[in-house]
Amino acid sequence: HRRRKQQRSASPPPGTRPVSHSVGIKMGRRDRSTIRDRIVSLLEERILFIDGAMGTSIQKYKLEEEDFRGTEFASHEKPLKGNNDLLTLTRPDVIKAIHKSYLDAGADFVETNTFSSTSVAQADYGLEHIVYRLNFEAAMLARKACDEIEEEGKGERFVCGALGPTNRTLSISPSVENPAFRNVTFEEIAAAYTEQARGLLDGGADVLLIETIFDTLNAKAAIFAVEELFEKQPELRVPVFISGTITDRSGRTLSGQTPEAFTFSVSHAEPLCLGLNCALGAKDMRPHIEEIARSTTAYTICYPNAGLPNAMGAYDETPCQTSDLLLDFARDGLLNIVGGCCGTTADHIRHIRDKLKDVKPRKRHQSVFDHHLLLSGLEGTKVGPATNFLNIGERCNVAGSKQFCRLIMTDKYTEALAVAKAQVENGAQVIDINMDEGMLDGKKAMIKFCNLIASEPDISKVPLCIDSSNFEVVEAGLRCVQGKCIVNSISLKEGEAEFINKARIVRRYGAAVVVMAFDEQGQATTKEDRVRICERSYKILVEKVNFNPHDIIFDPNILTIATGMEEHRTYGKDFIECIPIIKQRCPGARISGGVSNLSFSFRGMNEVREAMHAVFLFHAIKAGMDMGIVNAGMLPVYSDIPAELVQLCENLLWDRDPDGTEKLLEYARSHSTSVKAKKEDEAWRNLPVEKRLEYSLVQGIDKHVEEDTEEARLKTSLYPRPLNVIEGPLMDAMSVVGDLFGSGKMFLPQVIKSARVMKKAVAHLIPFMEKERELANANLAAGAAQQASHNGVVVIATVKGDVHDIGKNIVAVVLGCNNYKVIDLGVMTPCAKILEAAIQHKADVIGLSGLITPSLDEMIYVAKEMERTGMKIPLLIGGATTSKVHTAVKISQRYSHPVVHVLDASKSVVTVSSLLDKRASDDFAADIKEEYEEIREEYFESMKDRVYVPLAVARQKKLQIDFSCHPPHKPNFLGVKVLDSIQLSSILPYIDWKPFFETWELRGRYPNRNYPKIFDDATVGAEAKKLYDDAQAMLKSIVDKKLLQARAVLGIFPANSVDEDDILLYTDETRTTTQARLFGLRQQAEKLDNSEPYMCLSDFIAPASSGVGDYLGVFAVTSGIGCAEMCAAFEKSHDDYSSIMAKALADRLAEALAEFLHEEVRKVYWGYSQNEELNPKDLLQIKYAGIRPAPGYPSQPDHTEKLTMWSLMDINKAGIELTESLAMNPPASVCGLYFASEKSQYFAVGKIAKDQAESYAQRKGVDVLAVERWLAPILSYETD
Repeated sequence: HRRRKQQRSASPPPGTRPVSHSVGIKMGRRDRSTIRDRIVSLLEERILFIDGAMGTSIQKYKLEEEDFRGTEFASHEKPLKGNNDLLTLTRPDVIKAIHKSYLDAGADFVETNTFSSTSVAQADYGLEHIVYRLNFEAAMLARKACDEIEEEGKGERFVCGALGPTNRTLSISPSVENPAFRNVTFEEIAAAYTEQARGLLDGGADVLLIETIFDTLNAKAAIFAVEELFEKQPELRVPVFISGTITDRSGRTLSGQTPEAFTFSVSHAEPLCLGLNCALGAKDMRPHIEEIARSTTAYTICYPNAGLPNAMGAYDETPCQTSDLLLDFARDGLLNIVGGCCGTTADHIRHIRDKLKDVKPRKRHQSVFDHHLLLSGLEGTKVGPATNFLNIGERCNVAGSKQFCRLIMTDKYTEALAVAKAQVENGAQVIDINMDEGMLDGKKAMIKFCNLIASEPDISKVPLCIDSSNFEVVEAGLRCVQGKCIVNSISLKEGEAEFINKARIVRRYGAAVVVMAFDEQGQATTKEDRVRICERSYKILVEKVNFNPHDIIFDPNILTIATGMEEHRTYGKDFIECIPIIKQRCPGARISGGVSNLSFSFRGMNEVREAMHAVFLFHAIKAGMDMGIVNAGMLPVYSDIPAELVQLCENLLWDRDPDGTEKLLEYARSHSTSVKAKKEDEAWRNLPVEKRLEYSLVQGIDKHVEEDTEEARLKTSLYPRPLNVIEGPLMDAMSVVGDLFGSGKMFLPQVIKSARVMKKAVAHLIPFMEKERELANANLAAGAAQQASHNGVVVIATVKGDVHDIGKNIVAVVLGCNNYKVIDLGVMTPCAKILEAAIQHKADVIGLSGLITPSLDEMIYVAKEMERTGMKIPLLIGGATTSKVHTAVKISQRYSHPVVHVLDASKSVVTVSSLLDKRASDDFAADIKEEYEEIREEYFESMKDRVYVPLAVARQKKLQIDFSCHPPHKPNFLGVKVLDSIQLSSILPYIDWKPFFETWELRGRYPNRNYPKIFDDATVGAEAKKLYDDAQAMLKSIVDKKLLQARAVLGIFPANSVDEDDILLYTDETRTTTQARLFGLRQQAEKLDNSEPYMCLSDFIAPASSGVGDYLGVFAVTSGIGCAEMCAAFEKSHDDYSSIMAKALADRLAEALAEFLHEEVRKVYWGYSQNEELNPKDLLQIKYAGIRPAPGYPSQPDHTEKLTMWSLMDINKAGIELTESLAMNPPASVCGLYFASEKSQYFAVGKIAKDQAESYAQRKGVDVLAVERWLAPILSYETD
């Protein structure tokens, strides 16, 4: 814990404590009503800072028992040393001095010394009776320290009333033998927090900070207490901050929640700030704070430990190290409030403030997961427009399942848990729990079962639906669930006042709610009544209770049809037809229902009932039904229901046939289950093996799949290898499953069954594939040593949030059978775990898999993290939802090393082998890069309505470089230098031959695309070799006879960026006289990833306002002097071939000279890479630091910038002139700028908007029309 080590309590449960009443203390001169607005104003302006660890600071005072006792507690019966909170009363001088040290270091917020000031925690010391006073005095003391700083004119400071987690946990049993036992109740924890909050607020706290949350249920008790207090006394309301604790690198709280699930669970409190503290250092906390930042509309707060404790329990991370790590957080837009936890001191806070004070704060999301209902168990669940259908498991209901009822009534809770677990395994995404039985203590049973579920992560990972007609039982369940669950249900049946009261209670617990279509007149049975009641309920919830519309789920009553009663005939039809009307009038609300109600009149006729449910859901889901309580594992596949039965069910559902009930009963009598099953079994077993496999997978039948798979394997004429069976009939069958699921004719539980059958089939084939591999190894000439080695190491995983692994498993098998060592991390794999495994196992390749759409975002995140952490290994992307276009447009641009989309398992071996083949990898990667660039260009060109951000916004989101941490290297040479005696022979090794062959339209096919492999290409190889030989002969003549001359002009100048987009060049290091101004253009096309910067070349140069001196290089080179004479001689003798050859070689020599000179600049003239050791191939792949962009090219598309360069260095004297159209003459010339920053990179400005064209013209002092003429290709708008 942050403030002190947790004290092991041997005391019994504290019981219900007397709550101190507010003594009505006012905040003096501070206006509580405007605190939130004042804090928000500051948060929008800059990053704010919170203090460091209280306990660490206290330890420095080396206090003894008498310090803790003082005079008041001198004779107290229990030892008090270690009760740091007590020092507020016994050594207020120490606590105030610590507050002042943090405030002097720059903290905007200080926390009260109340981490353990609850009756629950103070019971260990026998000091429960002074809890209110502890909190009141602590807040007063912190307020006094802040007031003194404010009086010194150092700005407004705020007091955070700290509410720690207590030393008890509501979600975990202290007894291994009795997982249902808890040593404290929700009510006791909530009462303790109420008392603490009162004291803090009366003492003058500006904010309540619920912190170091290791058990979310404890936090929900705190939220419940605080919100109840605010509702009773609105004048006490202050902003609430919430900070959780990820206890280790697993990425979960102690009670098992992921950061996303934690966020969903506490967001009902509408915290002003939400984030993490304690347990981890900044390095390990980063992925988790990123996850929260993506998942919340709150501002973020982050205060990590000073690293991890050493063997002696101390923290070794220095203030500089901590601040450097947090600086990266800030630059990446993750922080709004930042500080320190265990091990941090005032020096840490001072360093953090000094380094982060000028970094822009994170922009708070106005909304996240738009149009989604957000739920959570241990993991988050998002129900949105793309969600096919949410299956709420119905079998944990004593009223609906005889088996479950019997188990609960006989106290066989372990077996009852197995029922819940089976539902999750069969695809239930929410578990409905109902304990309404006349002979059962429903409240006691609900508490016990929910507590037991909390100890079973395979069950508690999904949200719960607390289902009871007794609201006391509902509340009992809510007090046991740390995740965001669903309450089933409330209604207007007992009147509006009671409806509002229950809704407020549900909201305070942070649950979503099912609203039944009942009102004071009874149950809605007509379409009109369903709509009327739902609309009325919605308005009350949203307008009077402030309920989140997305947390409202309507159950418009699925009622029984085919009862023989006339008024029941339209029940099914009316339900379906009311769905779109309700959703249109109640935006954000969801529709649910108990599906089994529909078919009660056919009890005992399971085949008919299941068909009725499938037909009903097929139409209801199309109409907009979002979820339902249904035993989906027993549903037949819609397309497999006999056509006659479908027709009968639809006639009943849509009330098309007055005799429909009798006809369906007759069908049921004539189609008994036993006869039907026998006929079906005989029918499909006579199909070809491929069709039998398809039937097994679609139906989820695993009985015959192994024998059918073996039969297919033995058909070696069709399937020579076991892998061919997987990629043939098995994958074909899974495609059918995918199509049925996509069209709404299969549901997730059925798909999961199909997946299990698929796994069983693949498992049967694995031994044969392994044997195939062993045989291949045995045939290798290298013998046993060769067999023991691997071709490479591949780390493969299904990304976080996704549980689908069939495709991944097949790829793993295929790679393994081709002698690759595969590290399979399974499903739901966090990014940090993937990267750690790659480092640990020295992976050569990382492979990511995913089936659902959110997986695509996680893959983007992994790619960004690989780039940020400096990884250099290839990344493979695969899975049903992925595509080459998405990979090219959204993933590959986030990672500077190879990113390859792999279409299917068979392609994985070829891809991996190509990437790891030292002879072919560079060409393969270049081929992919070129292909993906073309895909991106086509994609963006096809976007008719591309959005362009205002120039002011683009400038706000420019690339941020901390030049104090990355100081520019002072060049060895400043000024202008003309190089006119360059030997052509010295630049020959720098020639890039690939463009030479492209000039002659000779392009080989991979793997023979590039020089020299193009000579091996079957189509163009021979011609390319002949052309190359001719070029070598002419090149020798050029060098020997000095037919061409190479010249260069180089300048390096003191420089700084100004006015966001421009660069000033100075005459000397005094930087007082400007000799040139270079103008920049900034990206404006809206980024797909909001965190990406909008770049301009000026971003790579230190701003003048920074006080950091920077530099810029300018160059122009030519190897074309003499080329015109050569070509004229050839053309005079009608030798056009040689004339073209001469021009092509002059062009190659000019580019080679540019490469040669850039190397000289890096190593000699500027000297920022003096120890660089790169071969020509490395140079062509831009493996050096710095860039040399050219005017007229993507990073600065304006050719008129050449005029400034020519004027600056009098480049004409080198024999390079500009034509009227600003082309260079001789044509074999290159010019550009040198940027040395390690952060500099090539980019394309892309198209720009009118506001930038106008700004550019104004800065250059020219007419807008002139700018538009030169920049016509990049204008996003039509000119007059």
